[in-house]
Amino acid sequence: MWLVMAMVTSAQDNAPVLDTSGQALQSGVDYFIKPAITDIGGRFTLIDRNDSCPLYVGQKNTSGSEDFPVTFAPFVEGETVVREGRDQKITFSALTTCVQSTTWKVGEKQSETQRRLIVTGIDQNEGIAGPAGNYFRINKDADIDGVYSLQWCPTELCPTCRFICGDVGALLENGKRLLALDGSALPVVFERA
Repeated sequence: MWLVMAMVTSAQDNAPVLDTSGQALQSGVDYFIKPAITDIGGRFTLIDRNDSCPLYVGQKNTSGSEDFPVTFAPFVEGETVVREGRDQKITFSALTTCVQSTTWKVGEKQSETQRRLIVTGIDQNEGIAGPAGNYFRINKDADIDGVYSLQWCPTELCPTCRFICGDVGALLENGKRLLALDGSALPVVFERA
């Protein structure tokens, strides 16, 4: 019982993530993720990296009609508000020809930079942390209200695990903007779809 109370208290200590209109992000509601600095590509979307499945998470060079919103699913069961520094799944609201989940997960390392790419699909890890590769968190930018960064560090899912955490940023590969860990964080904002 104490553990449940501690989790509920802890969840309430984290401030809600705000969208571009100042409203708290809600789980299950569609939002576009876009760079806070407008000349750093367009909204986050699905990217066909190599003409085969799976699809990767990235940015188009400009925002357009082929962009897809995402939904958030907090790790804490029953949580309806998306909170800063909390683990959650991020899933594109889209159907694809790949016939697979559009949930974000940590993928393979890019061969030249050794940065871990963000790909779509369900993490099949059956280890102590379970599907840890599917859980990301949103951290507030200390200097600017309403600006955030994304990070992979699922310590809420597994508090005793030692992860090699990483900030989500952009990586250019063959003219495509992919999202990857282990580089500079890309400041983002959330716009309700």
